[in-house]
Amino acid sequence: MVDIKNRIKELNKQLVELRRDFHMHPELGFQEFRTAEKIESYLQNLGLETKRVAKTGVVALLKGTQPGPVLMLRADMDALPVHEKTTVEYKSQNAGVMHACGHDAHMAMLLVAAKVLKENWDQFKGTIKFVFQPDEEIAGALVMIDQGVLENPKVDALMAIHIWTPLESGKIAISKGTVMAGLDVFKIIVHGKGGHTGAPQYAVDPILAAAGIIQTVQSIQTRQIDALKPTLIMFGKINGGTKANIIPDKVELEGSIRFLYEAGPKTYEQPTQRFIRMVKNVCETYRCTCEIEIIPENKPLVNNDHMVLMARQTAKKVFTDPEAIVDGHYNASEDFSEFSAKVPGVFMFLGTGNKEKNSDVPHHNPCFNIDEDTMAAGVEMFVRAAFDFCKK
Repeated sequence: MVDIKNRIKELNKQLVELRRDFHMHPELGFQEFRTAEKIESYLQNLGLETKRVAKTGVVALLKGTQPGPVLMLRADMDALPVHEKTTVEYKSQNAGVMHACGHDAHMAMLLVAAKVLKENWDQFKGTIKFVFQPDEEIAGALVMIDQGVLENPKVDALMAIHIWTPLESGKIAISKGTVMAGLDVFKIIVHGKGGHTGAPQYAVDPILAAAGIIQTVQSIQTRQIDALKPTLIMFGKINGGTKANIIPDKVELEGSIRFLYEAGPKTYEQPTQRFIRMVKNVCETYRCTCEIEIIPENKPLVNNDHMVLMARQTAKKVFTDPEAIVDGHYNASEDFSEFSAKVPGVFMFLGTGNKEKNSDVPHHNPCFNIDEDTMAAGVEMFVRAAFDFCKK
């Protein structure tokens, strides 16, 4: 077998070029048409057959010399509705759309890993299923699952890597248990009675009720749920009113509820159910009524213990410093959780935070960028993990 580390080093220029091309041409969820064509072309040039799943998703199989387990390696494809403010030469050419979460790097890493694995296909038994998933930001995984991505052949285990700016370059987080939060998105319409700001006694003020909601629900995570079970209730949008001297008849609120634990209606915590009850009670206090819409977006992402152990053993071959392999649990959410709820999986965070390279900016920020020197380790993790898994 070829020297994996050296071979990836030889392919580093191609790795960077792929990432920068994806970065220059970002596309939103289920609109990744150019992206899908580029992925297909690259995989087909390797001699792999590809098929479309979930409109713009791409799947390819690499079969070893003997039957064996099936490992799915996944990369997400979609960009965000963010206008890029970096000054890099490869900045987005699509106004208002940007790879501000690292998905461009994920695709590049998995493509180069596919190349290295294809060059050594005769060295392992089993099957590698390469999955390039659209619309990760809004649970595109569910569409792929519904269209059979975990079948034909049936997937035995899963793996994904996420570039992570909160973690410094040269480190990787591989952890047991819940590593990313469950996510419920809420939309609230508070109904009052419009009127004149000079005579508020004749109106029912929904702005006052909205303010009460924002303040009061914060007690859920600080007074009603164990502090050792992280819970976040955040408001991202408020809309109401037309003029300074008019009390509006309604106010709209939108936001998210995140939790690093199972939070169904049968659990004690029930953050979403507590939220609904409290919003209704606050509205009643201020003589308002409300409409509440809850959109469950992602389950908590739970890593399988056995897959974590295997991935940590693999990481020891990739990262020479034992202290580079760390624990990490984060309140962002990821729809890889839909896959790992059905098949044993491991989701890892590849550190790319480097202040000197301006790659320590938060995800989803218009100035987001990565330390491209970290991508080679991501490729190597994919390649070595595939070999390690198929051997075991």
